[in-house]
Amino acid sequence: MMKVANIHKDCCATEQQHTANTQHVHNDDDGHNHGAEEPSGWLSHWPLLTALAVVVVMMVLEYGFNITFSNTVQLIIFIPAYLLAGYNVLELAFRKALRFDFFNEFFLMSVATIGAFAIGSYSEGVAVMVFYSIGEWFQDTAVNNAKRSIKALLDIRPDAVDVIRDGKILRLAPAEVAIDEVIQIKPGEKVALDGELLSDKATFNTAALTGESKPDNKTKGEQVLAGMINLSQVSEVKVKAAFKDSKLSKILEMVQDATARKSQTQLFISRFAKIYTPIVFLLAILVVALPYFFVADYVFRDWLYRGLVFLVISCPCALVVSIPLGYFGGIGLASKNGILFKGSNFLDVMTRVNTIVMDKTGTLTKGVFEVQQVVSNDFDEKELILMAAAIESKSTHPIALAIVNYAGDILRDVKIENVEEISGHGLKGSVNHKVVLAGNTKLLQQFGVAYDTAIEQEADTIVVMAIDGRYVGYLTIADEIKADAKQAIADMHRLNIQTVMLSGDKQTVVNKVAKLLGIDKAFGNLLPEDKVAKVEALKKEGKHLAFVGDGVNDAPVVALADAGIAMGGLGSDATIETADIVIQNDQPSKIVTAIKIGKLTRNIVWQNIALAMGVKIIVLILGAGGVATLWEAVIADVGVALLAILNAVRIQQMKL
Repeated sequence: MMKVANIHKDCCATEQQHTANTQHVHNDDDGHNHGAEEPSGWLSHWPLLTALAVVVVMMVLEYGFNITFSNTVQLIIFIPAYLLAGYNVLELAFRKALRFDFFNEFFLMSVATIGAFAIGSYSEGVAVMVFYSIGEWFQDTAVNNAKRSIKALLDIRPDAVDVIRDGKILRLAPAEVAIDEVIQIKPGEKVALDGELLSDKATFNTAALTGESKPDNKTKGEQVLAGMINLSQVSEVKVKAAFKDSKLSKILEMVQDATARKSQTQLFISRFAKIYTPIVFLLAILVVALPYFFVADYVFRDWLYRGLVFLVISCPCALVVSIPLGYFGGIGLASKNGILFKGSNFLDVMTRVNTIVMDKTGTLTKGVFEVQQVVSNDFDEKELILMAAAIESKSTHPIALAIVNYAGDILRDVKIENVEEISGHGLKGSVNHKVVLAGNTKLLQQFGVAYDTAIEQEADTIVVMAIDGRYVGYLTIADEIKADAKQAIADMHRLNIQTVMLSGDKQTVVNKVAKLLGIDKAFGNLLPEDKVAKVEALKKEGKHLAFVGDGVNDAPVVALADAGIAMGGLGSDATIETADIVIQNDQPSKIVTAIKIGKLTRNIVWQNIALAMGVKIIVLILGAGGVATLWEAVIADVGVALLAILNAVRIQQMKL
């Protein structure tokens, strides 16, 4: 099962982890862990609930029936309740104090509550610890729920799979299945491993991977991925990747790692907490000590009480828990929509993007090419097709595949040797002992081959051919624009985002696509280094840009961009590794969705910061002025934390 990374590791100044109700087992570094797996149900919190019951009963007796007890009786009743609610807090505060670590919430709460006991405010001291622990419990519940929603969304790998061995079907764990073994998937079952479909045809639900509910029809030889659900007849799949190397496993690892990559806001809050907590301790001491020199009727007990209120309300948990939880919610919402962020920092990056730079093929177009026309120049057309298909058979480029498919089964007796790719130009090699060039016109120019320059005006993509130094003709190739590409560009413009298209294709093709889609700027005839230069120029203009491409061929540009976005990440391991954001279903419209999710997350996070800081400042002032009591301080602290957490959790329920 997937082990989702901890939502946060920085609660309070010491950046230690802490438990929900401070009743859990602690690790060696004295942290406690919001969201740690623990026994569920109310009974697992019986010490805290017992302490709460004691507080409620004592308050009812005192304020409801006017029954009061002596200080000795109150101590006998309240001390056990106090220890039940906060013995772990006291233990952690003591262990940290031994290491001279005093600026943390455990020490803060311990000082405040022990101080309350010292001045005779027994019920308030217990109440502070009880409500603080209840707040922690609720925080933990919220974090666990967030984790479970991500697990339910993504951790969809089956625990067992049917493997065909020696004519028998064995039920095994997916990790025990070897590459090239055949597995069987019944209707309604999830595919456990990546592989190649052996059955003639099958239909799969890919929603868990792509966010799209539309069934995907596969035919024999096509790729099937772990996490897909078989919707048709019993199907057989030949395994092509080990369990740990499946696309789904890589995605799960990426989502796990994403929670560990902190945004700038999270890092700021962590640094802020380190400074904030010591300052609060100092201010609390000053609240107690300074009035002695300026107040005529100074009463130490009264000013100590005000200092204790100051300490209770100053606990920064509402910030350091709800903010990472907000980013985790953004990552979860993106995953539900088929978008994988490699870190919460990229949610922030997408809010600042004002320029989207896109590749053409595979990003705005389907990358499914078909040969439209074969034009020969005093050369046998069948021979031209044979030569083109032969040399292109050594390439995996979509255009090359289109030419090979067009040629059909004619390469059985063809001798192909010494094929090399000339970056940004095309291919050079030997076919039946003839030197063949296949690519764009730059390739022919590089090798000094004369050609009819009129072909440069051809609107479609062309593959120009030369054999033994002589221009022999060309093939025209057409690609289909994706259905949502035009709407995606329009949506970007509505967000005041400039659109730029960079392509290695010739300028006439690029201009045609750009005009059809309404793209602001389009540049063609670009080599990889030319794309880098264009992006560098945009960055020098002060643009915050995201680059959208395949994440592999355009790796240098991806590295330069503020955010590198890969389209169709399920098709390439390298894509998942190189991109910052992966759009799993190839839809350009998801670029806009990613921007919206980033902005939504940012708004929620800053709402929480404003709420937490605003309430704390008000109650701190009231506490220092003697208006707020410990009751009000703890209720305000717990209340603002719960409101901030509920605000953060709602991200995952939002519809885009």
